Amino acid sequence: MNYQWYPGHMTKAMRMMQEHIKLVDLILELVDARIPKSSRNPDIDELGKNKARIVLLNKADLADPAWNKEWLREFADQGASVLELNSRAGAGVRNVQGQVREVCREKLERDRKRGIVNRPVRAMVVGIPNVGKSTFINSFAGKACARTGNRPGVTKGKQWIRLQKDLELLDTPGILWPKFEDQEVGMNLAFIGSMNDEILLMDELACDLLRRLRELYPGPLEERYGIALSGSETDLLAAIAESRKCYQKGERLDLEKAAGILVEDFRSGRLGRITLERPGQAVER
Repeated sequence: MNYQWYPGHMTKAMRMMQEHIKLVDLILELVDARIPKSSRNPDIDELGKNKARIVLLNKADLADPAWNKEWLREFADQGASVLELNSRAGAGVRNVQGQVREVCREKLERDRKRGIVNRPVRAMVVGIPNVGKSTFINSFAGKACARTGNRPGVTKGKQWIRLQKDLELLDTPGILWPKFEDQEVGMNLAFIGSMNDEILLMDELACDLLRRLRELYPGPLEERYGIALSGSETDLLAAIAESRKCYQKGERLDLEKAAGILVEDFRSGRLGRITLERPGQAVER
């Protein structure tokens, strides 16, 4: 399966972000802790090359805690300001305010020397679809300021949100980039739900996910579905279908239904805390 998805509204969203980047002091870039490299949009590097940036390793509760530590170290070694978050539960969110002050310290000091007081830091919140930007904003603000959803494309346009007197956030739509040079990247994005599932062949996606899980996390597959990890990925998907009683009329196995169960079990964390990318892996985005 060819993994590509770039609907027209993303081009419009990128233009909007380019128009508004001059209004902000800082970029808050959310990435998915399960795929920290693949979930970084390379277009953001160009967009924010002259802006301070904080990388927020979101959905850390769904990722392997040992690899979360390694990724925090990896980003820090690259000179990035980085924090680990679980926006749904609010874990780590309180640390963002202090990190914003630290990263923008020089700007705040310049304002003070010029006699400028009470001018808020303006931050643009960016990330790929379904990475949890709106959930983060709502958790950070302590109230429902932004629409949320477990599918890509919930946030359609820009939205300025005043959190405190000293901080404003610009919520932006989740955007990908026009072409994935590395299909592993596209596949990773499909795994976590950053593409529209309706354009995907779910049984093929599930087989690709089984291949990765069998390599990296075989135990959870055996434990959750009670299956032996022998044979092809299609054989494994059939075994999951049997385990979960997924049948069509005539007692034929319903592989598409089993595929949906597997993918949702991964996305929701029911398979356990899983990280699909390791620091040092080459990724061409």
